[in-house]
This record gives sequence, C-alpha cells and structure tokens, in this order.
Amino acid sequence: MIYEWIRHMDFGFPESFGLLALLPILIWWYITNNNRQQARVKVSTIRAFTVRSWKNRFRHLPFIFRLLALTALIFALARPQKRNDQQQTEGEGIDIVLCMDVSGSMGSRDILPSRMEVAKLVAEEFVRSRPVDRIGLVIFSGESFTQCPVTTDRNTLITQIQHLESRRYLKDGTVIGEGLATAVDRLSDSKGKSKVVILLTDGKEDPPETRLIDPLTALEIAKSKGVKVYAIGMGAAPSSIVENTGNVSFKKNPLVDFLDEDLLKKMADETGGQFFRAKDKEGLQDIYRKIDKLEKSKVEVQSFKRYEERFIPFLLAALLFVFLEQLLNFTLFRKFP
Repeated sequence: MIYEWIRHMDFGFPESFGLLALLPILIWWYITNNNRQQARVKVSTIRAFTVRSWKNRFRHLPFIFRLLALTALIFALARPQKRNDQQQTEGEGIDIVLCMDVSGSMGSRDILPSRMEVAKLVAEEFVRSRPVDRIGLVIFSGESFTQCPVTTDRNTLITQIQHLESRRYLKDGTVIGEGLATAVDRLSDSKGKSKVVILLTDGKEDPPETRLIDPLTALEIAKSKGVKVYAIGMGAAPSSIVENTGNVSFKKNPLVDFLDEDLLKKMADETGGQFFRAKDKEGLQDIYRKIDKLEKSKVEVQSFKRYEERFIPFLLAALLFVFLEQLLNFTLFRKFP
C-alpha cells in the first residue's frame, strides 16, 4: 500500500533531495564528536564493564530520530504531489444513425464468423472512433425498430450493438424502406450540422403484407429532411469454378444475387452519399474508415493536470521525530552538568 502511494508520486522541487548529502556529514560529525567525549582509563581487568545497561545500548537513538526528522523534512521540502491527468473533449459533432439489417440472411457464414458478427464488430469500432458525435441505432427485418435513440452515451450504444442477433427481435423479411424511414425520423429533430444514415443490408426489399413505407417513399423523406445516406451492401463475391474443359466460368452466389444494388445506389446518389460493397471483414472496415473521413467532426481536446499536495504526512513525521528526540534527551538520556 505504501509502495503504491509513493510510486504514483511526483515532486515539485526535486532539487531539494540534494540536501540528503548532509546526512553522511552529520553521521561523520556525530561519530567523531562522540569519540572525543569518551574518557579513557587503564584497568587491570574489564570484568566489571562487561555488563551493558539498556541506556548504553540505546544511547544513539536520539541521533537516529534527528536523522529521520531531517530526512522527512527534506522530502517535505521536495513538495511531493499526486498528479491527475484529465482530458476534456469538446467539439461540433454530427448526428448519425446506424441502420442495420438483422434478418435471417445476416446469419450467413460466407463472411466468418457471420455477416451479423462482423457487422457488429465493425460498427462498434466506428462508434468508438467518433467521440463527439450523436449516434443512434435502428434495426430492421420484416419491420423496423429503434434499438437506441441518437445519443452521446457510447457505453449504452455499444452494449446494444453487442447484443444484436439475427432472427431474434423482429419478424422475418426485409423492409429497407421502413428501416430508412425510421432512421430518418430519429434525425428529424436534429440540430447537427450534418445528418447521416449508414444503411447496411445484405438483401433487397422483401416486405410482409403489413409494410407501411416502400423504399422510394423513404428515399423522398430522406431527401426532404436533408439526410445523407451511405448504403453498404454486404455479402461475399461470386465464386469461380473451373469446368472440365479448362474454361473458367462464374457461378453466382444466390445470397449475393439477392442484393438490390440498384436501389442502394439510388438511395446513396440522390441524397449525396455513396454506395459501397463489403465482401469481407477488411472490406467493411475500410468502408467505415472512408465514411469516417468523409464525415468529419470538429474536435477540441483540452488536457488538464491537477496536483494533490502530499507534503503534510512528511512534515508531520519530521515533527514527530523531533519530539521523540527531545523527549528522550530530557528524560531517559538527560545529561547533568
């Protein structure tokens, strides 16, 4: 405990430790002066002097207390302190809604460990990289749902992302339009300088009969609200197979063919955003990095150093050792003229 207390300590005047050089001088002076004060006598036997009293054994104790008092005083003069480094982050952020597809196809393992797990991991990294933005989370499958409203509470948002699972929350299907419309609605009252939706899906509009908003209507709503859409189509590339003749042909992956690239490109282009294709984890990470560069926030970081003075314990220790020295000198080791 004492070691940890000292280990995290800084000193305001470390040059004061140069005074510790006085300690060897004082010890030399004490030894020299003590030898001069001792009387010498010649006797025929020392049998009578072999028994030493406790006073004689502890006669150097007052001087030891004096050395300890001086050492503690030097430490107090060095001004021990505990430094606390703090950072205050301020800036003008933007409002972002992550609109994520959680339909059953997001559990596909063409991107390991699965599309859903990779999407969650990269989204979490993106959230951590935007310290001053307000970010929310909307999920959609056969219906849409606001998982987390736009907030600056990073821990809550990251927890919600980490607990996402495909096929768990909503009925199956894919309602891209309703997902986008819900995300735009989350930004309707935004006062940020920029409003962005990052729409991630691996499919095309596959609505149930209860669908309320189609994709083109949602697109018009986004345009009217000034919301920029970055659309990400997720899924591995078509696999190539070699026929017996040696000619190379391409067999399309049905999971990839299911992606409606034309719709996603239209949403991105008409709102001033961009469309991206993510074929693996590294590709998705690169896409989020590109979006991060395109949508900049003004961030100011101020560093503060606060010091907690800790010289009082050393000063009190010095006073205690001086008191003990004087107490012994005027009681047990008192000298009479």
